[in-house]
Amino acid sequence: MAWYDLDSYGRETVTFVRTFRCVVDYLGTHQHLASDLHFAADPTGALVIRSGEHRFREGPVDARVPGLVGGPGLGPTPDPRMWNGAPRSFLSAEAEKDWSGRPSPSTLSGMSTTSTVPPRSPYRAVFAVPEFRAVFAAHVLSLLGIVVGEIALSVLVYRLTGSPLLSALTFALGFLPYVLGGTLLAGIADRRPARRVLVTCDLLCAAGAVVMALPGTPVAALLALRCVNAAVAPVFAGARAATLGDILGEGDRFVLGRSLLRVVAQGAQLVGFAAGGVLLTVVAPRTALVATAAGFLASAALLRLGTRRRPARSAAGGGGLMAASLAGIRELFADRRIRALVLLSWIPPFFLVTPESLAAPYAHDLGAGSTATGLLLCAMPVGAITGEVLAGALLRPRTRERIALPLAAVLLLPFLLYALRPSLGWSLLLAAVAGAGTAYTLGADQWFISAVPEELRGRAMTVLSAGTMTIQGLGMALAGAAAEFVPVHLVVAGSGLLGTVAVTAVVREVVRSR
Repeated sequence: MAWYDLDSYGRETVTFVRTFRCVVDYLGTHQHLASDLHFAADPTGALVIRSGEHRFREGPVDARVPGLVGGPGLGPTPDPRMWNGAPRSFLSAEAEKDWSGRPSPSTLSGMSTTSTVPPRSPYRAVFAVPEFRAVFAAHVLSLLGIVVGEIALSVLVYRLTGSPLLSALTFALGFLPYVLGGTLLAGIADRRPARRVLVTCDLLCAAGAVVMALPGTPVAALLALRCVNAAVAPVFAGARAATLGDILGEGDRFVLGRSLLRVVAQGAQLVGFAAGGVLLTVVAPRTALVATAAGFLASAALLRLGTRRRPARSAAGGGGLMAASLAGIRELFADRRIRALVLLSWIPPFFLVTPESLAAPYAHDLGAGSTATGLLLCAMPVGAITGEVLAGALLRPRTRERIALPLAAVLLLPFLLYALRPSLGWSLLLAAVAGAGTAYTLGADQWFISAVPEELRGRAMTVLSAGTMTIQGLGMALAGAAAEFVPVHLVVAGSGLLGTVAVTAVVREVVRSR
C-alpha cells in the first residue's frame, strides 16, 4: 500500500506500508540473536515499540536467552506531531495480530493500549493463576504424604511381621489396584464435578492413613487400605489433570502446568524418601502415618477453598459407572491419533525404568556400596527435572512440539553404552541424559489435550496416568527377571536397543496419525 502526503514540514512525501504478522529485530552481524517487536499506540496516537524476550536462532534451534543476559525493552515514544496529516490507521486487521495469531490489544488508530511484553519465564504465567497455585500446593502436600506414608507403612509391616516379603508387598500392592482403579473407575472423573472428586479422594486417603495409624490395626487391614488408596490415586490424578485444562486453558500454560506437577513428582523421589527416612529415626511409623493423613487433609482444604466449582463434563446417563468407564476407554482407543499418543506416553517409561530397577545389583557389580545405589536412583530424576525445566523455560511451544518426536526416538540410545560396563560416574551421566530426554512429553501433552474430546478428558487422563504407572511396574519386573539370567549391564543395553526399536515404531505411528 502507498499514498502521497505532506509531512509536518510541508514536504511532498510518498509513504509505503507493508503488512507483517510479526516483526523480528535481528541483532548483530551474524543475526543469531533476535527479538520480536510489538507495536501499539498510546492515547495520543504515538507509536510505542516494545521488544520481547531475546532468542538465539540458528537453523532449527530457537531458544530463549535467560533473563540475566537479555530481557524486554521499551522503545522511545515518537513525537505525535510526526503523524500529522497521515492516515490514523496504518495496519490492516490481519496485521493487528501478534506473533501467536491472537488479536492485538490495540491498533495505531489512537486507541488506548495495554500491550504487554511476554513474561521472562513462561512458568511465571502459570503461577500467576491463583487456582493453579492452590492445585500446585495441594500436589506438593499430598505427594510428601504419599512418600512418607509408603516408607512408614513398609517399616511398620516389617516390624509387625519380620517378613521382607510382606514389607515389599506394601510397595507392590500399589500397582494392581492402580490399573483396576484407572480402568473401572475412570468415569468418575467426567461424571462428577472435578473439585468434588479431588476433595473426596483426598479425604478417603486421609481416612485410610488415620486407620493405619491406629495401634490395633492388623497387618491384613494395613495391606487392604494400601490397595484402597492405590485404587483412588489414578482417579485423583486424572481428575486433576483434566481440571488443569479448565484452569489454564488448552494452550501452553496447560503443558507447563503438567510439567510442573511432573517435576514435583520427580523431586519427591529425591526429597521425600530422604525426609521420610530421617523422620522415622525420630518418630514411630504410626506417628508418621498421622503426618501423612495431615498432608491429605491440607490438600483437600486447599482444593476446596482454592478452586472454583465446575460442573461435570458429561451427564451421568443411565448406565453404570464401570460401563461408562469402559465405554469411554473403548472410544478413546478407537481413535488412531489418541491411541498413538497414549502409546507415546507409555512405551518409553516401560524401558526407562530398567537402570533404576537394577540400581542395587549394578552397584554391587561395580563393587560400590549403598551410596552408589542411591546415586543411581537419583540420576534419572535429576536429568528429568533439568530437561523439563530447561525445555519449558527456554523453548517456544512450537519448538517443543517440533523436537518431541526426534527426542523420543533417541531417548533410550544412552542405554546402549551400558554394553561397555561403564563406571559409576559414566553410568550416572548416561542415566541423567536419558532422563533429560523425557522433555519430549511437553510436546506430546499439547497434542494429547488437543486430540481428546472435552467430555472424555477426565477418563483419558485417568487412563493415561494409570497406564503409565502400570507399565513402569511391568518394566521393573521384566528387567529384574531378565537380570536373573543375563548380566545387569547387558540387560540395560538390551533395554536400550529394544526400546529404541519400539519407540521408533510408535513415533512413526504418531506421524501417520496426523
